[in-house]
Amino acid sequence: MTTDGDARLYKKSYGKESKLSYLGHALVENRNGLIAAAMVTHAEGYAERDAALLMLHETQKHRSRRITVGADEAYDTKDFVATAREMNVTPHVTKNEKGRHSNLDRRTTRQPGYGISLSRRWLVEKGFGWLKQIGPLRQVKLRGLEKVDWLFVFSCAAHNLIRLPRLIAQRQHVRFREQCA
Repeated sequence: MTTDGDARLYKKSYGKESKLSYLGHALVENRNGLIAAAMVTHAEGYAERDAALLMLHETQKHRSRRITVGADEAYDTKDFVATAREMNVTPHVTKNEKGRHSNLDRRTTRQPGYGISLSRRWLVEKGFGWLKQIGPLRQVKLRGLEKVDWLFVFSCAAHNLIRLPRLIAQRQHVRFREQCA
């Protein structure tokens, strides 16, 4: 078989060519850059927001306190912001005010944590960079949504395992400096 029946034509931006693709989604915690949840979906227009809400639901159902989620301006939609708030998740998304009014109000944007979340969004890109450059996701050789999802989630776990020794060493260094002070 020369093509993947599960893959969909998708283009990253206007003016680019369409390619058979899947979309990989990662939920990254913004303290250490570890991937907390990951999944692959069909390449569709609303798949990013739907996957984010699904991963947030799975993450939040085991917690009682409110969590926050940082995201880019594509997530500044009425349905995403409202659904996130219903799930006890504070949406820290970049305001999209290009020709319209943002769906975020001052109760979110005035908090100091909002700016911190936006400044830590680059941690998501760091994970995806590793997955494409060192991991096996630059050009996936597997066919079928289930197999590609397995590869993506497995690669995200490998990314976390690679990061852990450095994070542990940093934490031990901080503790040592605190003891010496």
